[in-house]
Amino acid sequence: MKPHLPSIAAAFAGLLSLATPVPAQAQENAVRVLTVVIDPGHGGHDAGCISRDKKTYEKTIALDIADRLAGKIRKAHPDVKALMTRSDDRYIPLDERAGFANNHDADLFISVHINAQDGGTSAHGYSIHCLGQSSRKGNDLFSKNLELCKRENSVILLEDDYTTKYQGFDPNDPQSYILFNLIQNSNLERSLTFAGEVDAAMREESSITYSRGVSQDPFLVLWRTTMPAVLVECGFMSNPSDLATLRTPEGRDAIAQAVADAFTNYKKKYDGVAVRKEETAATGTADAPATTPAPAPETVRKDGVLYGTQVLATGKTMSPKDPFFAGYVPVEIKGTRLNKYVIGHSTDEAEARRLNREIRKKFEDSFLVRIEGDSVTRIQ
Repeated sequence: MKPHLPSIAAAFAGLLSLATPVPAQAQENAVRVLTVVIDPGHGGHDAGCISRDKKTYEKTIALDIADRLAGKIRKAHPDVKALMTRSDDRYIPLDERAGFANNHDADLFISVHINAQDGGTSAHGYSIHCLGQSSRKGNDLFSKNLELCKRENSVILLEDDYTTKYQGFDPNDPQSYILFNLIQNSNLERSLTFAGEVDAAMREESSITYSRGVSQDPFLVLWRTTMPAVLVECGFMSNPSDLATLRTPEGRDAIAQAVADAFTNYKKKYDGVAVRKEETAATGTADAPATTPAPAPETVRKDGVLYGTQVLATGKTMSPKDPFFAGYVPVEIKGTRLNKYVIGHSTDEAEARRLNREIRKKFEDSFLVRIEGDSVTRIQ
């Protein structure tokens, strides 16, 4: 019997509490990449994709690539903690994989998988996936990879209480995927940046060099993470050439090396920005914000209702002086899983709208909100 699917509004409310839009461009200024969680897909009684001769399992290949990747990151970056959601053949529910990353305050989440083509052998190559809305008009969020998403998300059917843990999500019901059209990963731009680095490195260095590109898709293992996150499909188990490569230690090592090099490039890009911003702030030479920072939250919230621009939703607690806020004094609204941060706030809606126009030049994905008590409501 198919499980009961709750109303779209009710299910969306549950999902939204875990994935709130956050601008990514501005986040670059407050990043230190010190912890990465590597997630080998499947495991235990969940074999994942299986080769046609039944001799090779996705869970085994993914674990070996992930283990090699973790070792390479640790060797190249002694200051970085490279943690794995599993280091042996065990089954871990999707929500616990994301929970592991959240609990360890990870700065990046990498899920390693192997693809397969149903009923064919021609599909080949690697692909990288992020959770987020497509920027192309008229392009459905998941139509390109719906079958892949169904297969990867169907892992939850192995969990007895999945209808409770995943708000009634049914991986085989297209209606469930409508929910993901309403969600944007809170770290989308950084996720896409890392995905681009992986794509380039795999194309140049990996033993599987055909790129199927970077796409945005509704993978359940990604939507509960509160940090930049990507899922890498390293090749096709169903393709004879890809499979031959995946079966060799040299082939798997080359894939791991490519992703490790992508991590190095990503870390250099964001760590460098963070250091420069912190140094200029310390010497008093940081760029001033486009408008005068708003007054302290204690002053403007006395009347109960406040308007402003939400620029961040994160599981972390941010300092009001963090360089991310570009000199603005934020209002923090604490939530069960995410804390929301609002700048450019005013008791006057018209003034908040004026500030919002300036703020959006720096925080492109920000949006106007109304704050009343602990309630934050987006307004047009």
